[in-house]
Amino acid sequence: MTTTPPRAVRLPARLRSPGRWAVLPAAVVAGAALGGGYGALRTPEYAATSYVIVVPGEKSDPAAALGFAQAYGRVATDIAVTGDAQVWAGVTAATLRESVQAETSPDAPMISITARAAKPSQAVSIADGVARSLILDSSHVAGSTGVKVVQFSRATKPVDPVSPSAPLSALVGACAGGLLGGLALLVRPRRAAGRGEGRHSRPGTATGAAVPAPATHQPEAV
Repeated sequence: MTTTPPRAVRLPARLRSPGRWAVLPAAVVAGAALGGGYGALRTPEYAATSYVIVVPGEKSDPAAALGFAQAYGRVATDIAVTGDAQVWAGVTAATLRESVQAETSPDAPMISITARAAKPSQAVSIADGVARSLILDSSHVAGSTGVKVVQFSRATKPVDPVSPSAPLSALVGACAGGLLGGLALLVRPRRAAGRGEGRHSRPGTATGAAVPAPATHQPEAV
């Protein structure tokens, strides 16, 4: 009586190459290092916001103030550049355009002017300078528009920066690195499997076809 030798247990290809799983933690560590370094080396930014409000004249329609507030909000940066805001803030026209953002409300004729700068005092000067330019420009054309811009609230000196800190940048970088590492693990097995199928396939043999095992010789009974 003959015994059939036990077959060797073949592990899946993903388990037979555990070294490739090191890509994921390596990507996480690299992303955290890059993000933390960027957050530590980047100059912090501070934001200051000044508020102005558009008020109608004595004989003008109160509803017109809302429409003019939307219009002034769209051209706030242009008015500040052509006016004296850059002189009052002590910055160039390009810096003024890049650092200032004006927002309006659909329900109230109010404009918020937010300025970002590397120093808190400079952010306050830029925001108040743009607001002052809007007030001055509106006073020049108040006779034709029937509205004028007045100061509602001056900018306050910020205490904390609005730019992301080094720990937060490191966390974001680690998440991004983990995502890229996971995508690399998903793409790599498919390519390896495709190369393996092309290498082991033979002409005239269908891919995936079962190959019969060799017949074993059984001794004849005497």
